[in-house]
Amino acid sequence: MRGVAFLALTMAFAGVADAREPAKGGWRLVWSDEFDGSVIDRGKWDFDVDCWGGGNSERQCYTDRPANAAIEDGKLIITARKEAMTGPAFPLSQRGDPEKAKAEATKPFTSARLVTRGKSAWTYGRIEVRAKLPQGQGIWPAIWMLPETNHYGGWAASGEIDILEAVNLGVRCDECAGGIENRILGTLHFGGQWPDNVYKGDETALPAPLDGFHIFGIVWEKGKIVWTVDGKPYATRVASEWTTSGSSDPAAPFDRPFHLILNLAVGGGLAEGRGLKGVDEKGYPKFMEIDWVRVWQCGGDGVSDCGTTGDQDK
Repeated sequence: MRGVAFLALTMAFAGVADAREPAKGGWRLVWSDEFDGSVIDRGKWDFDVDCWGGGNSERQCYTDRPANAAIEDGKLIITARKEAMTGPAFPLSQRGDPEKAKAEATKPFTSARLVTRGKSAWTYGRIEVRAKLPQGQGIWPAIWMLPETNHYGGWAASGEIDILEAVNLGVRCDECAGGIENRILGTLHFGGQWPDNVYKGDETALPAPLDGFHIFGIVWEKGKIVWTVDGKPYATRVASEWTTSGSSDPAAPFDRPFHLILNLAVGGGLAEGRGLKGVDEKGYPKFMEIDWVRVWQCGGDGVSDCGTTGDQDK
């Protein structure tokens, strides 16, 4: 376990103020995980355990095994392994149906999906994750948020905030600068319940090095969400660009508490439809490394504008 002095040095090196210091730039740290313990903090994280495939034909079973998610050297390591497993065919939210509860599926890979659902959720704020992403055709790491309750209706009427998605990093890509896939995506899902859902997103090149740690984040205020990488904004969505069938309020559905999700998927529509297509089954296991997760809020109301960057970035 790291000492306090080393933690302070690490945070300063990462460009973020020590959480023990007074708030700067109006931002105040309200939640974090530095992954300094010996095991994953189950007071902060839960696991989704299923072989559902995320609703888009992903090829992994998600488990809560240390083989798929564990703390190592002060980092959360999510590991995708090439190994067949059988488990629940539907997510827990659908297993109230007796038929779905007993249904099973077998997938050729295992991985993990950690969630703060039922433990911590936020409305507005600055959410950042320092992570190193895996590479390869079919690999799909994600940092994202779902509503704590379906206040405006089922997916995606109550919204989805994708802070970071990357598919097929490092793979040959004819339309990419340098001929190598280096794009990351930030996306909102909203509108009506499936299949009447829609989305808006942007992508940008991940700064070099592709195999290094980067800070992925959003600054989310009422009626506006800004995506950042290494503290620099690259995309903005405003309330006039989103809607929900569940409300006429222009801020909805992104005006309710959302929880955080960290996962590493294998395959699925987005990953397999881009790059060289399909899934390259060589080179496993694959690792998504997370150094820390931090959530700040601004002012007492959570909707004040402290800007997309603050003193902790300087």
